[in-house]
Amino acid sequence: MPGVDELSQGVTIARRGDSRKRERCARADQACECGRAREFGARDEEARGAARAVAAESWTPQINLGVPVLIPETYVADLQIRLDLYRRISALEGQAELDGFAAELIDRFGALPEEVENLLELVAIKRLCRIAGVERVDAGPKGAVIGFRDNQFARPDKLIGFIQKMQGAIKVRPDQKLVYARGWETPQDRVTGARKLVQRLADLAG
Repeated sequence: MPGVDELSQGVTIARRGDSRKRERCARADQACECGRAREFGARDEEARGAARAVAAESWTPQINLGVPVLIPETYVADLQIRLDLYRRISALEGQAELDGFAAELIDRFGALPEEVENLLELVAIKRLCRIAGVERVDAGPKGAVIGFRDNQFARPDKLIGFIQKMQGAIKVRPDQKLVYARGWETPQDRVTGARKLVQRLADLAG
């Protein structure tokens, strides 16, 4: 029979073998975890990159006309329906879709209140702003201030010609923003005037 020392030595060797096995398993698990972490990190970075790309292509112009833009509860009482209408409005593209949506609202809920008309006009103005590269429009009783995206315009030669043609009604500030002097006393004047101005800029940029 093997002696006590031999048995003890065998147990020690077996324990060492188990310990090495556990260490190898631990290293393998750690490697798997690191691989999964790298995979998730890559996916996360890809998602962030995609989000940045979408943001670059779908930037939203900032429009301040000083008029109410909403779907009043008195026009559409159901909150869920109002929320659904807002979602649909955000997806509208082109004047034909805007006109069709307005016709649907009139058919379902009656004549458009001023707030809804302003809302649809705002959507139209934002679409024109994207075409013109206009990042911000601030309109008030004395006219409007126009800011271009990255302070650039697609056709600077045409823009200069337009400014000259306006004979002082449009001036360029040191920060590259346009100041359009006009008497827009009523909210409707501001909405109509801002849309016409941005439409002209979109035509020049096209």
